[in-house]
Amino acid sequence: MSEWHEYPGGVYKSTEDLYRELEEKRRRIMQLGDPKILDRRRQAGQLNARERLEYLFDGGDYTEIGMHIRNRTVHFGMDEAWIPAEGVVTAYGKVNGRWVVSFSEDFSAMAGSFGEYHGKKETYAIQFAMERGWPVIGINDSGGARLQEGMDTLESYGWLFRMQDLASGVIPQIALLLGPCLGGQAYHPIMQDFLIQTRETGFMGIAGPAFVKTQIGEDITLQQLSGWRAHAVKSGQTHIVAEDDKDAIDKAKELLAFFPANNREKPPQIKTDDPPERIVEELDDMVPAQPFKPFDMKKVITALVDDGHFVETLELYAKNLITGFARFNGRPVGIVANQPTWAAGILDIDSSDKGARFIRFCDLFNIPLVTLVDCPGFVIGSQSDWAGILRHGAKMLFAWSDATVPLISIILRKSYAGAHYGMLDKSIGADFVFAWPTARVTIVGADTAASVIFAREIRGADNPEETKSKRVREYSEIYENPYVGAERGYIDDIIMPHDTRKYINRALDLLVNKFVTPGTCPWKVWRKYSNINL
Repeated sequence: MSEWHEYPGGVYKSTEDLYRELEEKRRRIMQLGDPKILDRRRQAGQLNARERLEYLFDGGDYTEIGMHIRNRTVHFGMDEAWIPAEGVVTAYGKVNGRWVVSFSEDFSAMAGSFGEYHGKKETYAIQFAMERGWPVIGINDSGGARLQEGMDTLESYGWLFRMQDLASGVIPQIALLLGPCLGGQAYHPIMQDFLIQTRETGFMGIAGPAFVKTQIGEDITLQQLSGWRAHAVKSGQTHIVAEDDKDAIDKAKELLAFFPANNREKPPQIKTDDPPERIVEELDDMVPAQPFKPFDMKKVITALVDDGHFVETLELYAKNLITGFARFNGRPVGIVANQPTWAAGILDIDSSDKGARFIRFCDLFNIPLVTLVDCPGFVIGSQSDWAGILRHGAKMLFAWSDATVPLISIILRKSYAGAHYGMLDKSIGADFVFAWPTARVTIVGADTAASVIFAREIRGADNPEETKSKRVREYSEIYENPYVGAERGYIDDIIMPHDTRKYINRALDLLVNKFVTPGTCPWKVWRKYSNINL
């Protein structure tokens, strides 16, 4: 117990008492919230808010920001409520040897509910990170809005959302869903660049099952509505699925290693023992001779990249397009590739959205992009047209055209129609385009072209099938190959598949100092940014 001492001008506490008071306050805050909740979660294999930060930061060492912050609300019992650290621990430290800011919500402290000062702490953490040029990792585990604080809670969400927007494209932002994240609370992980969700304990939704049942009468479980399948498979909002807390944090660290600290830096290059000019013999037999026989593009990727290491994003969503990060000669690179084993690698609405956002992230953070192309086009038909394939497909075109980073395209097989631009070609902005001898680069396939160009001739022929077959072969011989494009200068070279890694690394070496002034066009007309079809 601290004792007061009198002196002529008033009273004071001894220095020892003041130090003890600080230690007692810290001890109480560090204990977190409800012991029963902490114990229940520990038995379920979950780490608490501080243990998560200890596991994230190198050596478990971090510096906390705002430990003593408390809410100011007095209504509905809030004047007597004890919410350690306002239900969120904000801190900075080093991850993989580089500075990172993180906030970790504490479900044991009033369910980690988002109130005015909870929101202010998260907002300041992002501002703090942005001003220093450090990435942010948000660890989400909250029961949602703190309704007792009314308008103050509501306004605090707005501060957070605006700060996230201001930081977007300045510093990388990664969100971890390690517990519930419902209501307005769910918007701030969605506004970050990448979202990692645990399989059994992470949940995200605009409303929980009880609210959904009350408002619209739909009876649904939390896992069905807000679990990993809802977002990694169906909605395309969860980029990576993790098994548990530690796995999610490990995956965040792995992802972060590909990124620069901020948009003014280049991504970190590491040493590798994988020779940059390594010949990849197995690629020569990777693409089937039959033009529509599928092959696994992931095998091509792992054969090409350093040490076969590829970190895929949105692996379970829009699987006809592959996006992810790898390295070439130690340099981080974003990869965009068609997957012939899934819907023939066609570009549809979901894959266009997936690709466009990935391209723009890489461009914002100076990460070169490589495409591996085998695409028959954008999906057609009434359902696709009415759902807006043109608007969504145009996002890919905007993303490529706006991109200022090194852009390299490798055409393995089909590169038809609008997908020729959607998967990156010279006219949309590629620095280098290389094609394998198996490439088929033309406006449409020979079957389609012949049925249009020679329709009257085929109908009037004595043997329509023979005439059609002849015209198909003729069109294919003339146009359905990589040589016409190479003759026009649209394809820089036709290369043997086994040389692909060598050509990519040489192109990256050449483009290492590529610089394009953002916001300008070839005619030097100033603009803020393109009006992308959102």
